[in-house]
Amino acid sequence: MKLPVVAFIGAAILLQSGCVTGRRSISLPVPSHDIPAATQGKVYIAAVTDDREFLNKPSDPSIPSIDGDVAKLSAQQKDHMIGRQRNTFGKAMGDIALPADDSVTKRVRLLVEQGLLRKGYEISTDPDLSRSVTVSVQEFWAWTTPGFFALTFEAKLSCSIAVTDGGGGVHTAIVKGYGLNHGQFAKDVNWQEAYDPAFEDFISNFGTEWENLGLREDPKNPMKVKLADAPDQRRGGSTLAR
Repeated sequence: MKLPVVAFIGAAILLQSGCVTGRRSISLPVPSHDIPAATQGKVYIAAVTDDREFLNKPSDPSIPSIDGDVAKLSAQQKDHMIGRQRNTFGKAMGDIALPADDSVTKRVRLLVEQGLLRKGYEISTDPDLSRSVTVSVQEFWAWTTPGFFALTFEAKLSCSIAVTDGGGGVHTAIVKGYGLNHGQFAKDVNWQEAYDPAFEDFISNFGTEWENLGLREDPKNPMKVKLADAPDQRRGGSTLAR
């Protein structure tokens, strides 16, 4: 009768062998491949803002939190936070952050750039360009769920995208991404392997939502953007949710 208890204790020790205290710094590379020639015009990314909501001691681990009081968290500090470590029993422990020279808004900007590049657009640095994009980050978070013999790592992203066309119209969409990974240890690679598919999912969904917006170049005036024929697309595309 003592064997299951011993096995449970052994599994708990095994899962806790990855450090869950203190702050862990993790790099999250953005995939860059399958880039076609830039034939669809230029886009200026005007702004990317971190509008995520953090709570103190949330019951749901997918809600952002920190090891401390969120009221004391500066905007710059918040922009680095990407997850929260937990022990074998699900208790929230140390923070997970991006490296000091990186941030959530930088990662999202790269993701949006990748989405545009894959659609055949060129990223411009000209703020006076007729087509511009602003991005509001609503979700960018990873968390773990303890299991008897393994940990489940999940990551989710959600951004509100607003595109301004040459005629002054604004078209909006919500782009989401989700990633799932299973591992025996709470090591950096397991967090990264939850974000990797979430990033790919986000880029893929970005392409779909961009098409749903119905934006295209006006062949008579390449500096202007015209809408697809469907009038209801003026207010933005559908939401791809997980």
